[in-house]
Amino acid sequence: MTVFHFFNCAILTFGPHAVYYSATPLSEYDTIGTSVKAALVYLLTALVKLVCLATFLNVSENDSFDPYQELLKALIGFIDVAGLYFALTQLTHRNISQNHKFQAVGLGWAFADSVLHRLAPLWVGARGLEFTWDYILQGLEANANLVLCISLAALGSLMWLRKNKPKTLIPIIYACAGIVATMPSITSYLRRGLGWHFPKVVGFELFTSLVMAFISWQLFAACQRPST
Repeated sequence: MTVFHFFNCAILTFGPHAVYYSATPLSEYDTIGTSVKAALVYLLTALVKLVCLATFLNVSENDSFDPYQELLKALIGFIDVAGLYFALTQLTHRNISQNHKFQAVGLGWAFADSVLHRLAPLWVGARGLEFTWDYILQGLEANANLVLCISLAALGSLMWLRKNKPKTLIPIIYACAGIVATMPSITSYLRRGLGWHFPKVVGFELFTSLVMAFISWQLFAACQRPST
């Protein structure tokens, strides 16, 4: 039963990444190399973030919300944006379109994040003797993170790769990218500042990911229209 629960949670956590790759044109254009490169850039970015967090943040004895510490975390979190910029603009890719490039990069980014932050807790905890909803909720959180990563990659693609975008949309693009990039700090405030329980936080993440995906899709479609 415990092994069955582990596999269910693992499929919920990592399965959507494989489904997204196989169900979209990414598999037809063989963009797995781009996703792997993006995953490697994410791991390097995570290492840089870990060094910065260990250097500049103080270890708190309680779990209370510290605005100064959270502001530092948010600023350090923008290292992800720099890593995403490198993955989108500096890595060599196959001859694929901008549309497929940002999806492949976002997919690899999200998969590496799930492996790094969720695989070990899942392996240790989901095989326990007692059933818990925590790892199912972590799987749902990984799905929300997948959507947010692809949305951030889409917004980054508009910011850094598309030159002829409407000027009226530029502030909206940057504002949406800032919201997505600071989502870890927002959820941290909800948990520790407002005392939200984990299921409520996951529900907020799922709702926010769908909203940001819709906005990113509309912005991407608007920037692809020929200017009049």
